[in-house]
Amino acid sequence: MDNTFYNDFDTAHYPKPLNAKDYRSPFQVDRDRVSFSSAFRRLQSKTQVFQSGEYDFYRTRLTHSIEVARIGRSICDFLNSNSSHLGPGFHIDPDLLEAICLAHDLGHPPFGHIGERKLNELMQPYGGFEGNAQTARILTELIYESQGEYYGMKPTRAFLDGVLKYKELFTERTTQNPGGEPCYPDNHFLYDDQASLRSFVLGDTVPTNKLNTIKSIECQIMDWADDTAYCLHDIVDGIRAGFLTQLQIEKWAEGQSLKPIQESAIEELFESIKKDDVERRFSSKIGDFIQTCSLESQEPPFGLDTHRYRFRLEMSESTLLECTLYKRIAFDLIFQSPQLQRIEFKGGYILERIFDALFEHYITRTPSNRLHILPEKTTRWIDRADSEASKARRICDYLADMTDRLATRTYKRLYNPEFASITDLH
Repeated sequence: MDNTFYNDFDTAHYPKPLNAKDYRSPFQVDRDRVSFSSAFRRLQSKTQVFQSGEYDFYRTRLTHSIEVARIGRSICDFLNSNSSHLGPGFHIDPDLLEAICLAHDLGHPPFGHIGERKLNELMQPYGGFEGNAQTARILTELIYESQGEYYGMKPTRAFLDGVLKYKELFTERTTQNPGGEPCYPDNHFLYDDQASLRSFVLGDTVPTNKLNTIKSIECQIMDWADDTAYCLHDIVDGIRAGFLTQLQIEKWAEGQSLKPIQESAIEELFESIKKDDVERRFSSKIGDFIQTCSLESQEPPFGLDTHRYRFRLEMSESTLLECTLYKRIAFDLIFQSPQLQRIEFKGGYILERIFDALFEHYITRTPSNRLHILPEKTTRWIDRADSEASKARRICDYLADMTDRLATRTYKRLYNPEFASITDLH
């Protein structure tokens, strides 16, 4: 049966149509191209919360993305079966949802959130760095490599739109402080050279304000699946890794203003800790977070030839409060812990030192006056960039692509005199 929820506008490819016909649907092609990409596989060695290699049970960016995809697809199935707005011939495509969720973290650099913050700090004179913008850059420009050139995967409009949580450009979010100096954004932007990508996604109908609040229904579902995965699983991993104990949470809760539903959730958490069944209890909560979802009709924010903006995802207030509670606990007791802060400091330091070395030898110095510290293929790619900003962007691409382990090894090769080998070229 045809699905009239989508039309030719939704399945159009960026920047141009695919050359060959395929037995798969356009959204299945999107999903498979992400699943089989090296960019996706590299997520297995990128930090989610705890640094890659520290433990053998916690989530990495890869396992997190797989879990988000499973949750997102389940939300899609639940809505398609239970919403009065949807039916067999008019429904949200589960393959599209899976593709969006699998891809949502492709652009995240090594070392978790500190990696993103550090690269944004280093790249502020050249347009900043943002994980979501980098995901779009990978999908449209970098996911494939051949003979030193990089290419995008020609994704569909609906897939790209589902991935783009933010649609304001770097310069649109840049303000001026009282002294007239630019105040660059910390996050939630696209790169300025992605304006044409945004125009494609929005069909050349770009509103003038509140662009970051405009999300397709698929993007909304991905966002909630992401929240569900990390708010529940950060607590589970934090307890198993010894970062969260009942005593710590009790002390933390004494200084918080909590709603009754949040106080009940903490009591339930304590019971789970005592019974040593946190993982089982929190796994069951995934189903609760899925089944709290519903669709509400809304007027599209602007004129588009699509149904993807006709609906708003709603969740119960109690579930939203519970989700917020777990996020606060994770931020205050895990992310702000001295153990993780030390790891974050080290990760940021490593990235900054590598960036400084590459900037010196591939931007500041001339080709005849530099050391060749990158593979020849990467050197040629950077040299082909036509401006300092473009060269800096490609250096940033190279760093963001690294896994935690590769970044650490690269730092040691550059700065540790005892860590080197003539045969160690990669």
